[in-house]
Amino acid sequence: MKHAHHHHRERRARVVAEMRAQTGGGLAAVPTAPEAIRNADTHYPYRPDSHFYYLSGFPEADAVMVLVAGREAGESRQVLFCRDKSPERETWDGFRYGPDAAREIFGFDEAYSIAELAGKLAEWSCDQPALYTPLGLYAGWDHAITATLNEVRNRVRTGIAAPETVIDVRSAIAAMRLVKDAGELGLMRRAAEISSSAHRRAMARAEPNWYEYQVEAELAHEFLRFGAQAVAYPSIVASGPNACVLHYRENNRQMQAGDLLLIDAGCEFQGYASDITRTFPIGGAFNGAQKAIYELVLAAQLACIDAVAPGKPFHDYHKVAERVLAQGLIDLKLCEGSLDAVLESGAYKQFYMHRAGHWLGLDVHDVGLYRIDGESRTLEPGMVLTVEPGCYIRPADNVPEEFWDIGVRIEDDVLVTAHGHENLTAATPKSVAEVEALCAR
Repeated sequence: MKHAHHHHRERRARVVAEMRAQTGGGLAAVPTAPEAIRNADTHYPYRPDSHFYYLSGFPEADAVMVLVAGREAGESRQVLFCRDKSPERETWDGFRYGPDAAREIFGFDEAYSIAELAGKLAEWSCDQPALYTPLGLYAGWDHAITATLNEVRNRVRTGIAAPETVIDVRSAIAAMRLVKDAGELGLMRRAAEISSSAHRRAMARAEPNWYEYQVEAELAHEFLRFGAQAVAYPSIVASGPNACVLHYRENNRQMQAGDLLLIDAGCEFQGYASDITRTFPIGGAFNGAQKAIYELVLAAQLACIDAVAPGKPFHDYHKVAERVLAQGLIDLKLCEGSLDAVLESGAYKQFYMHRAGHWLGLDVHDVGLYRIDGESRTLEPGMVLTVEPGCYIRPADNVPEEFWDIGVRIEDDVLVTAHGHENLTAATPKSVAEVEALCAR
């Protein structure tokens, strides 16, 4: 029978293979995130480090994963350091796996108490060509790595060599994380489904005179009742002029009939993020200027999604967003000149100042390079990205008043497939007719 965490074991083996290819072997040490205190003795809800979690699946704090790449392919060891079992602590703070169960369940060769980390790390680093670890990620961890290297250097007179090279292991892990496997896509589809349901609920229930936070509560209700463990990022519930603030977080304005409400919200399901934005009219119907801007952003978004396919450069769909939006702004007389002139001068950036999307995965702004050697990265099946053009019109002398304070963004999560793309969040209404019908309820 294959182990429940065999995919984590295989990912760790790929890191070991990468170490052999780069430096003929070495030792990798990857810590999970430290717990974070919110105030006094209260902690923020715990979330493991994404790189650590990707390679281990292990959910507890105070853990470190060590991979030892022997000279020969069969000589590698996958080791976990974690908290000991403790009936007393478990009474207060809940279940702990402990090293023995963790080794068995998460498919490691060996597991030890976290108390043994310093000694073993120094011992195993002796005569290794390289040490692979995240640098500058957590202050305490950098200190532990420096202490390890110094401990090994102290043994030089006994004929031992310290690792010559310290390599940031994150680039190797990030390259792996960029292409999702079937298991990851299953979790991302579930996250997308839950978030889509939350946006539909918000559209159907939001009404004039509600406060933005009441809509946030509707989103949270839907996330929690379907078993999402957290939000992937703080929910943005931005009505009226707030929709022109890209990362608006207050969520405390009272909404009026006729306002547009921009909601950018997504849950995290078993570590994986979703990220959806929809914009809809409070009270049920878009007015003329709102509808004009909404239809423009929607046209840009649909054109962008069409531009997502394997073999295309990542930046292609961003250029599509700029072209469609710039032409629309010229048509609405919000920008002056030819399309090429408006793109060249960047005049459209008064109304559209961000990229059309980003990678999505364990992190909402997921890891992975966007350019390699100055060239745009090529899309491959298994990559997941957001498609989110927008238009934000703040009051200004060069803008007719009917357009003031209109902010619209429409965002979906799109998987690159073998032959094109799949919109994971397609169940979220976005045509004018669908949106108005749902809001009118």
